[in-house]
Amino acid sequence: MHGKNENIMSEFISINGRKIGAGHSPYIIAEMSANHNGDISNAYKIIDMAKASGADAVKLQTYHPDMITMNLKTPEFMIKGGLWDGQSLYELYQDAFMPWEWHQQLFDYAKKIDITIFSSPFDNTAVDLLEGLNTPAYKIASFEVVDLPLIKYVAQTGKPIIISTGMANADEIQEAIEAAREGGCKELAILHCVSAYPALASDYNLRTLADMRQKFGFVTGLSDHTIDNTTAITSVALGASIIEKHVTLNRNGGGPDDSFSLESEELKQLCVGAKTAWQALGKIDYGLKSSEKSNIKFRRSLYFIKDIKEGEVITKDHVKSIRPGYGLPPKNLDRILQMTCTEDVKKGTAVSFNFLREDL
Repeated sequence: MHGKNENIMSEFISINGRKIGAGHSPYIIAEMSANHNGDISNAYKIIDMAKASGADAVKLQTYHPDMITMNLKTPEFMIKGGLWDGQSLYELYQDAFMPWEWHQQLFDYAKKIDITIFSSPFDNTAVDLLEGLNTPAYKIASFEVVDLPLIKYVAQTGKPIIISTGMANADEIQEAIEAAREGGCKELAILHCVSAYPALASDYNLRTLADMRQKFGFVTGLSDHTIDNTTAITSVALGASIIEKHVTLNRNGGGPDDSFSLESEELKQLCVGAKTAWQALGKIDYGLKSSEKSNIKFRRSLYFIKDIKEGEVITKDHVKSIRPGYGLPPKNLDRILQMTCTEDVKKGTAVSFNFLREDL
């Protein structure tokens, strides 16, 4: 049985002063991944795009191919099917990784234009590099969720950690949480994720988000690998406080991750749509809304549809429920039938008890 993990603050996390969690608008992370395509100018442009689109943060990946795999082409090291069919793991990561010497420049640039930047480290030396850059947070990639020693090492930094849970079952998620706790993490978020590229919306089972929040007790979010924004925006209604999406300058750019990434206009739509979805959730409220006040007069009410003389008894032929709403509510129709008018009333007059009496 998994219970809430009380030893770690769970109501919200804070990255660069931005609170993330229930009661706060969704935190949008623009994942650069490999979409720099080996050109630092592309990396700068993606940071600019993330800022201009309204994202809260841009995220990098910090590794060398040798951290992740070996340079072998035996069958188990070859990719079969999907976007990267026929490549070895080493070849994929060799093409995709970001040179470490770029990190300082990109961190400095993000700070200059005032957008948060952080990264996913893939071994301890990557953590050390990022600590030297004073990264404000860390992301654990879904393929690394089972690397508990790495999670513990990251946790020792004292920085907030966001863990993607793609491919992890409930026990593995709990183990990752425990590793973070044992390492000293005080601010933790977990992301529901489907580790397929691209992923099918039907595989996301977004109802899992609410269960994750209930089961584990942490800020929850979504790492979304579908090719549009529908899944991500929907997730907000089910409690996602963080949305991570891959972004690119050009979906047809030919890079490893370009084809399932958002371009600039789509990222803008995500940022606006997620915030609108969050605002629409609001609170439980059955009262009249401010935007409705000017329209309440157009609801139905009771009106005289014929002239009526003083002393006449009202029948169904005299009164009708119509718009606007200046007369008595229609629920009073049966009550006023057989009442008597106390004055002459013209057709088109709103029905009021002021000129009606009951004959006892």
